[in-house]
Amino acid sequence: MVKLSALTRRAPFQGMRLRGLAKPWLGPILALTFVILAGALGYRLTEGWDWGDCLWMVLITISTIGYGEVEPLSQAGRLVTVLIIAGGLVVVQLTIQRVLRLTESGYFRQVRELRFRRVLRRMRDHVILCGYGRIGREIATQLRLEQVPVLVVELDPINKLAAEEQGLKVLQADATLDETLLEAGLEHCKSLVAALPSNAANLYVVLSARSLQPHCRLISRADSEEAAIKLKLAGATVVVSPYVAAGRTMAATALRPLAVDFMDLLAGADFEIEEFRLSQDPLRVRNLIKRSLSELQLGRRSGAMVLAIRDGSKLMANPGGEVELSPGQLLVVLGSKSQLSKLRELLGQALDSVESMAG
Repeated sequence: MVKLSALTRRAPFQGMRLRGLAKPWLGPILALTFVILAGALGYRLTEGWDWGDCLWMVLITISTIGYGEVEPLSQAGRLVTVLIIAGGLVVVQLTIQRVLRLTESGYFRQVRELRFRRVLRRMRDHVILCGYGRIGREIATQLRLEQVPVLVVELDPINKLAAEEQGLKVLQADATLDETLLEAGLEHCKSLVAALPSNAANLYVVLSARSLQPHCRLISRADSEEAAIKLKLAGATVVVSPYVAAGRTMAATALRPLAVDFMDLLAGADFEIEEFRLSQDPLRVRNLIKRSLSELQLGRRSGAMVLAIRDGSKLMANPGGEVELSPGQLLVVLGSKSQLSKLRELLGQALDSVESMAG
């Protein structure tokens, strides 16, 4: 109900804003139209020209192009020309004054804002990044390296300016509000990342996003184990603690430096690790059930490598060719974007979901 009411409120509001933005130009346009039509009528009555010549004479007179008269003018025609020049000057003066007043009132800022919101409505498969602090900036940098479209939702004007300086699209609004998430394109986004500095704010974002889009992938930051548990209960798909993640990375570097170096190397390559979740429906996976990896030849046909298979709580690393597939299994696969795309095509309807973990 919240989602429907927010969506139904946006369309009339945007229509009212369009009418409000067009209203200031109504006076100058009507005045210019009157001068053109009145001048053309004046030439028609005094010189007897056809309407095409009359309009042409008015246009070259107002614009001061100075191509010359269509035909020699009579005294009455010259008087009409003088009146057209005077009327044109008045219209130009009024238009300049109107532009100055609109500039002072923030009119052109509203026009840019409306144009930006039109761009937002056309965004698809983007990542919504709530918060552009220290962690948010690193997230945005990594996503841009992967050429993933990013929309930053940031309320702080300083952080907003910093994100815009990096060429990012920024929606300056409160990310905890339902209307903000809908305006950011939650219905069409790839995932949402809550990287606000407050655990409470991230909790609000996750609750709002989960209520609006039950199947959206939500990643949240947490500063403590208690906050991580609450965020999980609120509906976060993944909860990351910067301190825990940093500690694990440092420990892994001390114990298994080659593995960490491999992941760093992978980050700069064209390869990715994706998780392919097979459907629980036996009908959808009937072509895979009880067939081994060697029989299916997924690696040879796609070029991707199956690193591990999770079946319930059991994880099989580096599975051999004799391993058989079954409904609900999770395949962890390494490959280039084209190879992973080929594997998605081979699995077809047997796939329930695909989650990407860029290197």
